[in-house]
Order: sequence, then structure tokens, then C-alpha cells
Amino acid sequence: MMDVTTVWTITRKELRDAQRNRWVTLLAAMFAVLSLALSALGLSSLGTIGITGFGRTAASLLNLVLLLVPLMGLLMGAVSVSAEREQGTLVTVLAQPVTPNEVLLGKFLGASLALMTAISIGFGFSGLVIVRGSGMSQLSVYLNLVGLTLLLGIVHVGIGVCLSVMTRRSATAIGLAVFVWLLVAFLSDLGVMGTSIVLKLTPAQLLWVSLGNPAQVFKLAAIHALHGNLELLGSSGLYAASVLGQWLLPVLALLLVLWILLPLTVAFQIFHRRGAL
Repeated sequence: MMDVTTVWTITRKELRDAQRNRWVTLLAAMFAVLSLALSALGLSSLGTIGITGFGRTAASLLNLVLLLVPLMGLLMGAVSVSAEREQGTLVTVLAQPVTPNEVLLGKFLGASLALMTAISIGFGFSGLVIVRGSGMSQLSVYLNLVGLTLLLGIVHVGIGVCLSVMTRRSATAIGLAVFVWLLVAFLSDLGVMGTSIVLKLTPAQLLWVSLGNPAQVFKLAAIHALHGNLELLGSSGLYAASVLGQWLLPVLALLLVLWILLPLTVAFQIFHRRGAL
């Protein structure tokens, strides 16, 4: 059994470390500024207001999330263990009356809370602008986007933690995190399109390929939450909607939760075996 007090103590320490990390602070500030700017531009008096303006703003925020949130989560997770292992402080931590599972869970929760705070601040500012421009009618849709974004961020924190426990140096972990981010942010759509063209995939096969990428799962869920359908994604989106029906959004959210648990399970096993080495 894990000691909740011990886990919470490590969580608070990790949260303070994340707040002192310059790269994390820079990315969080960038996300907040860009979210606010996109919301203001999307709901500006350039010919579209109300629901139309909200749709344009939501599309812009969706692209921003897919670009920045995975990077923020990966970097926060990547330095959580590797930095202390490189500095030698991890040996001291594990020499205390704590278990490796308590240490790793505390670090994961601390990094996740730091990321959730950064995301909430950014979406909080943009939400105020959206409510002022289009009223409260779209608030529930906007909150769905926020919730899915938090899940996406935690997914990548878990992946970053998994990378962190596998490496001895923080620079190596950060390099791997950036590489994974490039795959997720830039090659996912192109890779799916290229694979579907070369292999001549059916809509069902294309959907399964998409579900193998958490960013694609988030994109499916977010577009459905924002527009109520997946027509924008073509045949694979229509197939997903026809097969899952009203269960589409819950199933996609569950897949994101599974994407959190999978890398964490691997990370726990590796960390329990390696420890501070």
C-alpha cells in the first residue's frame, strides 16, 4: 500500500520544481498568450461573431493545443526523474522510508498538476474573451475542449515520465521527448495519410491506425465535441460515428485514459527495477 502523505509530499516538491523550470514557464506563458490572442482574433469584429466566431476560435485553439500541449507534457515528464538521477539526488530520495512507486507516482502527479495549472490559466483567459464575445451558449462545448486538452496533456506527461525513467541524463530524456513530439505534432497526419494511400486502407482500417496515436484520438474527440459530427475527417470520421454512435465521445475519452495508464505501467516496472541507477 502506498502512503498518501508521502506521495503528496513528493507531488508538492515536483510541482515547485516545475514552476522553477524556465522552459516550462516559457511554454506555459506562450500557451496563455497565444490562447488569448487567438480568442480575441477569432471573436473580433472582422465580419464574424457569435457561433461562427466561436467555431473559428475553437478551430484555432484546437491546432494550438495539438502543437504546444504535447510538448509541454513531454518536457515536464522527461525531466521528472532523469534530472534528479543525473544530479545524484535520486539516491538520497530513495534512501528515505519511501517506495519507488510512491516516488514515481508523486512525480507524475506533480508534473500533471503543473501542466493542468498552465492549461487552465491559458484557457481561463481565452474563456473570458469567448464568453464576452459569444455569450454562455457555447460554454459547455468549450469546457469539453478544456477537459479533453487536460487528458491529452496528462497522456504526454506519462509518456515523458516513461522516457525519463529509461535514461540517465536529462538531456537525453529531453531529446527523446522532442523527437516524440515531432512524431506526434508533425508526422501523425502525414503518416496516416501516407499509410492510407500506400496500403489503400478502408475507412475501418484507417480509423484503427488513427486510434494508435493519442493526438489523433484527441482530435477525433475534440472535433466531435465542437461540431457534433466527424464529417470534417472524411470517410474514417463518418465510419467512427456510425459504429459508435452516441458512445463515440465516451469511448474516445476512455482511450485517452488508457493512453495515460499504458506508459505509466511501463514506467513503474522500469523504475522499480532500475531505481536510482
